[in-house]
Amino acid sequence: MELNELLECFNNGDTLGDDFSVIETMRYYSRQAQKITMEINNTYHEPEELASLFSELIGKPVGEGFGLFPPFYTDFGKNITIGRNVFINAGCKFQDQGGITIDEGALIGHGVVLATLDHDLDPAKRQQLHPAPIHIGRNVWIGANATVTKGVTIGDNAVVAAGAVVTKDVPSGAIVGGVLAKLIKYVQD
Repeated sequence: MELNELLECFNNGDTLGDDFSVIETMRYYSRQAQKITMEINNTYHEPEELASLFSELIGKPVGEGFGLFPPFYTDFGKNITIGRNVFINAGCKFQDQGGITIDEGALIGHGVVLATLDHDLDPAKRQQLHPAPIHIGRNVWIGANATVTKGVTIGDNAVVAAGAVVTKDVPSGAIVGGVLAKLIKYVQD
């Protein structure tokens, strides 16, 4: 299976896990991501070098003004899109098989987890994977140690409080927090 075919499966939201060729292709790209993240995480790099390595990791250019404080972790890497002036702080973990899009000006705090996959709840089908994308809008700020789960869209200018667990879409301009995250107020309130 080729990368574009695998990405099509992920981006269509196909249930995965029964076809061994899909699993083998996922594992191949996971190993590639491990190699690149080891390079990112274990040697000092100037900002331009980090942008270049991150572009290699995701297979496309990052937006102008990209910033990253390592370490950074991902188990796939090839389904991430980064807009202009995005900053990703230290210790973030992106499970990007389902697709992660981060629009311009977004700030991703320390230790943020973006998880685009779930396993099936039925124990007989537990090895199956269910992908869905995460979309982070323009000028979003996600606080330290927040977790965003599959299928969530965070609207432009929203704020996710530190430690929040976001399982539902966040409206533009909203401030959410808690486990599970709930609306606190709007930025303009």
